Amino acid sequence: MKFNKYVPSDKLKPYIKYFVVSENDLENEYKIFPSSGLVMGFQYKGQLATIKDNAESRLATAGVTGITNSYKVFRNSADIGTILVYFTEIGFTYFASCPANELFNLSLSLDDIFDKNSIAEVEERLGMANKDQLRIKIIDQFLVSQLKDIQADKLIVEAVKLIYQSNGTIRIKELNEKLFISQSPFEKRFRKVVGTTPKKFACIVRFNTVLDNLNETKTLTEICYQNNFFDQAHFIKTFKQFTGDTPENFKRFL
Repeated sequence: MKFNKYVPSDKLKPYIKYFVVSENDLENEYKIFPSSGLVMGFQYKGQLATIKDNAESRLATAGVTGITNSYKVFRNSADIGTILVYFTEIGFTYFASCPANELFNLSLSLDDIFDKNSIAEVEERLGMANKDQLRIKIIDQFLVSQLKDIQADKLIVEAVKLIYQSNGTIRIKELNEKLFISQSPFEKRFRKVVGTTPKKFACIVRFNTVLDNLNETKTLTEICYQNNFFDQAHFIKTFKQFTGDTPENFKRFL
């Protein structure tokens, strides 16, 4: 299995965390946990599907997955190759005309978002490419061509920063007070740019902080209260929503 990260060109660095070239010779079923940014994917060989309630839904070979509030189960065919684009928390809005929140909990074909001919051309070029660096260059060039000249919403940028500084534990009321904005207009702007509500985004940031803590020697009780969960029942419920498993079982297999 291959999972190699690549840095985007300087022009894309404010909007994209990194590219990944992922390959797997074997058919595989796996979980993806909620992340704080949208992810775009191009299969240059093989096929990918989502699994829900034992039903398989094949995904488009070029697609994007929005922010989710629960884990997703994917299944790849044997001999699959994928280029993944991991956007920053505000990055997707600089490329697509649709608000990021319209992709919440969804995986959509890129044909629904960008010009179909442009996507077809990218897929054709990827099919002919024989090196990872060339594949990354093709995707980088496509994204540069789609980059929109728009102003950053500085208030939302600051909100994301404050949520990360608190590891997702900041209360939304406190966030509103720090940013001098009422809840309703703030939430509308945040959803449009980031892809979900400030509260759900903070929950995802907190969850990923918990995942990082699980590798440490702290007890689950320490992790629970350190991350401002009301009690262990609340901690377990949230963790199961995001992973499908209890913290105790999950930690056992790390």
